[in-house]
Amino acid sequence: MENILAFIVVFGLLVFFHELGHFLFAKNAGILVREFAIGFGPKIFSYKKKETLYTVRLLPLGGYVQMAGQDDEPVVLTPGYRVGLMFNEAGEVSQIMTSNLDKYPNIEPIEVAAADLEKDLFVRGIVLGDESETVVTYPVARNCEMVDGHTTRAIAPLDRQFNSKSWWHRFMTIAAGPLFNFILAFFLFIVFAFASGGVPTDDARMGEVQSGSAAAIAGVKADDVIKTINGEKIESWTDMTTIVRANPQKELAFSLERDGEVKNITITPKKVTQDTEKVGQIGVMAPKDSTISAKLNYGVDQTVFWFKQIFVSLKNMVSGGFSLDSLGGPVYIYQSTATVVSNGAIMLLQWGAVLSINLGIINLLPIPALDGGRLLFLIVEAVRRKPLDSKKEGLVTVIGFALLMLLMVLVTWNDITRFFFK
Repeated sequence: MENILAFIVVFGLLVFFHELGHFLFAKNAGILVREFAIGFGPKIFSYKKKETLYTVRLLPLGGYVQMAGQDDEPVVLTPGYRVGLMFNEAGEVSQIMTSNLDKYPNIEPIEVAAADLEKDLFVRGIVLGDESETVVTYPVARNCEMVDGHTTRAIAPLDRQFNSKSWWHRFMTIAAGPLFNFILAFFLFIVFAFASGGVPTDDARMGEVQSGSAAAIAGVKADDVIKTINGEKIESWTDMTTIVRANPQKELAFSLERDGEVKNITITPKKVTQDTEKVGQIGVMAPKDSTISAKLNYGVDQTVFWFKQIFVSLKNMVSGGFSLDSLGGPVYIYQSTATVVSNGAIMLLQWGAVLSINLGIINLLPIPALDGGRLLFLIVEAVRRKPLDSKKEGLVTVIGFALLMLLMVLVTWNDITRFFFK
């Protein structure tokens, strides 16, 4: 249960921040956001606030922000429809009931003759029961809603649709998802540095000494400066660990400086197995820099480091030949998260940061249905100085999404077989 909870929290946090980026930039651009969803498939939780429906869905494979004019069908009223109108204090149509009209005694029932719910914002029709059959035109409020049974859907005037916005607003709305993943990683690395007491350094001194370890038994204290080992000058933490690892169960003569005094002690490293190799270990952590500047710099350094590492991995995957084993889906993330949890809950911060960078970079790949594919379409539009054909773009996106889902299924099955059947 602990592993499942950790997986849900970590993966949910990454998806939430990714979609939050899209959401905030869309709102800033004045785009109508119909739904903010975490997960796919059937809803298990929903909450409606103003014009946006917030949902948590069953399959934890990602999320989405549904924006008017991008991923949805426009709201239309076909002539001949019988609908009921509700009005606001300004006399504008605030709700249009499309079914079960008899349940709304205060509506104005009409038969639609014409309607424009995007540009001119009006509904024209004949009031039902009016023998004169006079055609009446009703102004429609910008925040008008279509109500069909238990489903409510806001209309989207043209200036609130994604495609009506400037190229820059559209580009940044799409790019904001991966951008927020990188920002989240930066802050998680910083929180990790604060929570762990500082940033590991390569100084030639002792860090935290583990109770009952070989170093503790020999009398080593935290912050002891390492001068020599077996007469060999030590200038860094790496110098010390290299000698210790190479000498399991062999006495080593340490010369340490503590409060201006030199202490000569003997330590026998314990033999431990790391990655099938027998190495020495004395039970001392690396020294840490606990200054605020070091912790903030750690966020920058680690974000840049992992950004580069993931790109190197992608390059090696392409140049070395594609293999499903080089990819990991939800099962892989779950298994890896379980391993991280076993090393301490604090390590989830660092693991979550690495995953967040990974998610951001993967979403920037120029693959249809991913953010990178949409950004590519926008770049092509900028070069051509005119939008791509919406039907062709939609077809490419649907095909890309189908192939992406197929790849996800293959990766998930491959993860299941290699973790549970080998």
